[in-house]
Order: sequence, then C-alpha cells, then structure tokens
Amino acid sequence: MCGRYAVTTDPAKLAAEIDAINEVPEETVRESYNVAPTTTVMTVVQRHEHGSPEDVAARRVRAMRWGLVPSWTKELGKGPLLFNARAETLAEKPAFRKSLPGKRCLIPMDGWFEWKPGPPGPNGKPTKIPFYMSPKDGTRLFMGGLWAAWRPPEARAAGDDSQWLSSTTIITTDAVGPLQDVHHRMPLIMPVEYWDAWLDPDHTVDPALLAPPDPVLAEAIEIREVTPLVNRVANNGPDLLEPAINMG
Repeated sequence: MCGRYAVTTDPAKLAAEIDAINEVPEETVRESYNVAPTTTVMTVVQRHEHGSPEDVAARRVRAMRWGLVPSWTKELGKGPLLFNARAETLAEKPAFRKSLPGKRCLIPMDGWFEWKPGPPGPNGKPTKIPFYMSPKDGTRLFMGGLWAAWRPPEARAAGDDSQWLSSTTIITTDAVGPLQDVHHRMPLIMPVEYWDAWLDPDHTVDPALLAPPDPVLAEAIEIREVTPLVNRVANNGPDLLEPAINMG
C-alpha cells in the first residue's frame, strides 16, 4: 500500500522537467516530507483543451485531493478514504471502474513510507517501524493513479460548474524483489517508457501496464528505516527521511 510519501519539487519545475503545462494555482501545492491522504497533491494527466477534443491531448500538471471521490458520492468526507486502489480489481470496483478507461494519471514523489510490525511497546501493543523507499540514484518516482471529478449533488442539479473537485488515488500491486520484506503491497511504479500509453485519454489501458513492476525496478530502490516521527502527520521536515541510525 502507500499511505504516506514525500515530494520536494514544485509544480512549475516539474512541468518544465516533463514538458507539461503547469495548471496548479500558485501556493496550492508545496514540498512535503509527509504527504498524507486528503492533502492536495500534484498529479500528471494528459487532456485535450476544454471543448476541443480534436486537438492533440497535452500533458498537464494538476492539483488534486489525495483520496478519490467518485462522481456519484453524495457528501464529501462521508465515504471511505480511497487513497489506494488495487490494480487487480480496478475494472470491478464501482469506485474506480469509471476512471480506468480515460482518467489515468501519474503521481510524482521522491519516495514513500511503509511500516513493519515491531516489538510490543510499554502498553503491550505492537509498535510500528517506519521505512522509507526511494531511488538509489536520487531520481523521482512516478506512480500510476486514477482520478475523478466530483461536484456536490446540489451543484450538479443546478448546473453549477464552479464547484468541481478533482481527486486521485494511487494504484497498488503485489510487492516485488526486496520490497516484499517491508510490505506485501507497493505503489505501481510507472516507468517513463509507459507514460504515453498510460496517460492517453482516448484509449483504454493495456492490462500489461497494471502488472507488478519488473523486479529490476525494485532492486533500484533503497530501503531504510527512519524515525518514528513520521508516524505523526503534523511532523514534516527533511529529518523524516534520515536513516534511523543517524537519529541518535
């Protein structure tokens, strides 16, 4: 699974790096070392200009709420927090199957956090040991995701187009390689050579893109234990990424 991650670039820089149009309003998304569900995050989509479906779809960086809100949701915040979606069941689950054909995205990140059960604490309950996974070469990761557009039922009934909310979920798959030692699930890493096919809004997805990643990709990921400070969403700083052995 993927319930926390870090991203330390800004939308304009990211857009320049991947030849995309930056559509994120200024100050909407900032760097974070402890991104949690319901946060507004950066995503990458490929969309036609509004009202011009015949134009070539362009790559765009957009801000979305992390935690997908299906279009049929009646009230924001009342349903489950859909921050992850299993690759194996996307076409079956009502919350995701409408997004799969043409609303696929990428979620950029420096790395993600996962927890392993630790020894019992003073209260006798098992502790959680946090780990941080990131590329050994310091490059950025892009995870496969889905997105949806929602507006309140009353706005829908009134034809009010001013209250749209875009939201996203990170797709997970079976962990591969050394990552299996941390958790049995992992976010779906999307290599750059898959981006065009994955983001294409005019064609359904090749099921092969939803398969667990090549173990070679997992071998390129560094796994390190980090400070339990990351367990609290309020904590947010580069010290969260430091190896636990350096924390004293």
